[in-house]
Amino acid sequence: MELIQVRQEIPVAKTTPIHEEINLPRFEKSPFIEANTKSVSLSHLQKDCIIPVFSKDNEKTIAHQEFIEVVQNSVGKAFSHHSVDAPEVRISHQIKGRTPSAIHKSAKDLLEHEKTIYYERMAFVIRVPSITETINGNKLSLMIGGLRAYNKENLYSKKSVERFQVLIGFQNLICCNLCISTDGFSSEMRVSSIQELGDKVLELIQNYDAEKHLLQIKQLTEYNLTERQFAQLIGRTRLYYYLPKSEKQILPELLLNDGQISTIAKDYYQDERFCKNQDGNINLWNVYNLFTSANKSSYIDTFGDRNVNAFEFTNGLKNTLNGDSNYSWFLS
Repeated sequence: MELIQVRQEIPVAKTTPIHEEINLPRFEKSPFIEANTKSVSLSHLQKDCIIPVFSKDNEKTIAHQEFIEVVQNSVGKAFSHHSVDAPEVRISHQIKGRTPSAIHKSAKDLLEHEKTIYYERMAFVIRVPSITETINGNKLSLMIGGLRAYNKENLYSKKSVERFQVLIGFQNLICCNLCISTDGFSSEMRVSSIQELGDKVLELIQNYDAEKHLLQIKQLTEYNLTERQFAQLIGRTRLYYYLPKSEKQILPELLLNDGQISTIAKDYYQDERFCKNQDGNINLWNVYNLFTSANKSSYIDTFGDRNVNAFEFTNGLKNTLNGDSNYSWFLS
């Protein structure tokens, strides 16, 4: 696989620093995704990183920074009367290299200008702090974001369509958990150009029904699981992964892994924000946040799908409490 360094200027929306407004919380202490990610600036991606190419024809990929800039521009168009925060960027799976002039040097002797890097996976969110809602005492802010994983591209072939994940929803500001519904998420946005990417991002933003999503979230606060029901839920979800394939196929899908279910069980007692109340009951809004908190340990390439699945799954539990049988196996 060959690599090139590209500079392409894309007009972006006007942004304000994350902490310019004194009432905005600080997000560095609680990132929206953890796993093995770390925070970087957009400037770092623009100035310090090389860009992978499709090796058979040397055509460049859409770089991480171009992806972010395209989404910024789309957000600016969709919310032209609002200020937006600078993007919060998280990266993982650093790919290291070196310039040809350093071919014979040992790693410890490399100078900074002789090192090359790029990141296989990248995620970001852009908040619109003037669009908020309070649910169960938690302030939620509208946010738009994206996820990119080069490991899902065939970079050893000729240039082809590229895959992106784009999301729009709300972020719970007390924990930075993301609340994403099905209509606010594109699991595989396939594009062949920056222009096509921008058009599809803007279409997703415009088709997102924020009022419907918030109503669904608010309804979760009206339903409770008893301690016995929650224990039943945890036990059933642990069994779910080991069901025979024929039985598993007829049940609703659950994407969180076994380790994340263990985290949910622990946080039922220990998470001060979303734990059970004194009689052991827990409302579905808190259950949902236990799910999305556990999902922070997912890698970037699985984070989006699992986040949406957590919302669908919690809504399924709500419907089961209303008499629907689709998710009843998990509570029976």
